[in-house]
Amino acid sequence: MKKIVALFLLVSCFAQAEIVETEYDEKVADCLILKDENSIICKYTNERRTEDYEVVFEWIDPTGDVSRKRTMLIPAGHGSVYDFRYISGRMKGIWTFRVIDNDQIVTTTFELE
Repeated sequence: MKKIVALFLLVSCFAQAEIVETEYDEKVADCLILKDENSIICKYTNERRTEDYEVVFEWIDPTGDVSRKRTMLIPAGHGSVYDFRYISGRMKGIWTFRVIDNDQIVTTTFELE
């Protein structure tokens, strides 16, 4: 009986480790529009790293022009970073939020009505 319990615990530990390992493999960009707060919040999620690193955020307006470009620092041990803009004064239409992380580009779109 002790062998079965020990085997079960060992398998459970490996299964949990696998879940944690694959949970942060994907790089994701997402934006949330909060009309009642006049805000657009965009978030970039990536795997946690042991050193600080930089990514570039680009807000691209509906005409295709880069409205804002910012270099953002993601501190060691963190897996996400946010950027924020007000809705007021923004052009109506479909916007693109693009993140450049070394040689990889992650994008998402949102619509302002």
